[in-house]
Amino acid sequence: MTTPQEDLLPATRRALLHRIAVAQVEGRAPSLVAAVVRGGRTVWHGSRTSVDGHAPDENVQYRIGSITKTFTAVLVMRLRDEGLLDLGDPLEKHLPGTVAGEATIAELLSHTSGLAAESPAPWWERTPGSLRPELADVLGERPFLHAAGRRFHYSNPGYTLLGALVEKLRGAPWEEVLRGEVLEPLDLHRTSGRPRAPHAGGWAVHPWADVMLPEPSEDLGRMAPAGQLWSTTGDLARFAAFLVQGDDRVLSARSLLEMRTPAAPPESADVMAGYAYCLGLETRRSGERLLVGHTGSLPGFLACLTIGVEDDVAAVVLANCTSGPQVSTVGADLVRIVAEAEPRIPEPWRPLSDVDPSVLEWAGQWYWGTYGFALRITADGLIALEPLSGNGRRSRFRANGDGTWTGLEGYYAGELLRAVRSPDGVVSHLDVGSFVFTRQPYDESASVPGGVDPDGWRGIG
Repeated sequence: MTTPQEDLLPATRRALLHRIAVAQVEGRAPSLVAAVVRGGRTVWHGSRTSVDGHAPDENVQYRIGSITKTFTAVLVMRLRDEGLLDLGDPLEKHLPGTVAGEATIAELLSHTSGLAAESPAPWWERTPGSLRPELADVLGERPFLHAAGRRFHYSNPGYTLLGALVEKLRGAPWEEVLRGEVLEPLDLHRTSGRPRAPHAGGWAVHPWADVMLPEPSEDLGRMAPAGQLWSTTGDLARFAAFLVQGDDRVLSARSLLEMRTPAAPPESADVMAGYAYCLGLETRRSGERLLVGHTGSLPGFLACLTIGVEDDVAAVVLANCTSGPQVSTVGADLVRIVAEAEPRIPEPWRPLSDVDPSVLEWAGQWYWGTYGFALRITADGLIALEPLSGNGRRSRFRANGDGTWTGLEGYYAGELLRAVRSPDGVVSHLDVGSFVFTRQPYDESASVPGGVDPDGWRGIG
């Protein structure tokens, strides 16, 4: 299928090509391919290669390493949405007999279980999976290095356990479940556990000489759910669109938003760098832009899928070398180039088709103590409560159908908002998670905890 290159301006396409060309040269990558997605569609594909007459296209497979984890996480979230498990369940409840059964499913998804980063020697990425036929061989004698839930510690064995969980609850091999529940519905026909022609070969480039060495391509066996997959820029571009928009045949947009929400306590250095891990996805700060996605690497390959959700732009970058180009930086740059050169044009503003008069009564200015807030009813039917100063606690709320509203983000996420009316039916105040919001600062006619001084406001004389 030919990518519709005309969807971007010529100057934008040239800037994208220039960026990957510089990355291929400076990173000394045998080849590097990339794609850009906007509005849920692939709008650009580019490649650079060291082989004359060879131009990898969007159908050439590269190994994608830990981007595999995002696919595994989608399978686990499907199980949750079907009611077969809860993210707070200990693994032992559904997969008994492992030495890591005390870890919860959410902790495994977010790398907060305390499990070791790697399986016991020998180096699992360069040796056959047949050396680790059982989960015990993956976990080793000392699987836990940290207390559960206290810190983010990336764990490949953790995702092996999640793959085994999928197999146990579905009664079929991980890759078979993945193909039937994710790959086929999303038309990701060039994503597979083993390479399918045409595919790139993996190379190690000598750090001090312009020569190369072929890398082995091992079947990872039990470790497959952590990093086995091969894919293409074409397939990963479609997968990136799914991660934003959702597809009810696979996973809802609401569950994908949950996957994109930070779930792990970051290290101090990660806080400074603007990095956080979610549920099978990573978030990174790039300038003023927040990006979500995942990176991957295995001997001979580097991969990155990154999404600027607010910009509605995603990028995929694949290279066939063990080290070299900083693919996460390249991906962030591709998103930035498109977002800045051709900024997203918002949909036209449209008024609400209908509004409840009793809710419209709430619109306007409110005070929590002496802090001023504005309550707005937005075109999407939500309520937005925002500080007038621009700084402070803010949240949107959705209606519950019983007169209460639930906070969607920030300090008030999950908290209830309700209007409290006086005996004459007039709204006395808003109760937001027990906080009293009044029309005037410390309104004496409202039920303010602690009461209001009867002498009222005064100066110092």
